[in-house]
Amino acid sequence: MVQARAEKKDPEAIFFLAGKYFHGTFGLQKDMRKAVELYTEAAELGSLEALHNLGVAYYNGKGVQEDKATGVEFHKKAAMQGFVQSRYNLGYFEELKGNRGRAVKHYLISAKMGYMTAIEAIKNMFLAGVVTKEQYAEALRGYQDAVKETKSYDRDVAVEAGK
Repeated sequence: MVQARAEKKDPEAIFFLAGKYFHGTFGLQKDMRKAVELYTEAAELGSLEALHNLGVAYYNGKGVQEDKATGVEFHKKAAMQGFVQSRYNLGYFEELKGNRGRAVKHYLISAKMGYMTAIEAIKNMFLAGVVTKEQYAEALRGYQDAVKETKSYDRDVAVEAGK
């Protein structure tokens, strides 16, 4: 069924199939090069998750030759379209390079999008004296606002039903 959807150029089906090749699951032999080909196709069809995964693949050299600059470019494309994990990763990459100010900006954006890992990064930078109390408070408020926006009675009922 997934294969049929992938053949019809469904980006989510192609992304799903890529993940199965990447990890060698669902009876498929692990083939990271095939996974990268499929992620590329899914990204061209609009999958932000595929853009993110291409960023990870290139940055870490998984299924392709390691190319950190290309990996960062894929993350930038995904982040600019609202993919929060790529935004966070851009902050992480900036932090690794010693660009703490730029890192904080990326972390703040991802925190305000409801990404808890960004809050942890900002907290650690606050404890290290890199982030101000005001920046930390701004991140917390932004995170709480984002979480509040995603709350709904129907979602809470569905979560409880799934327990």
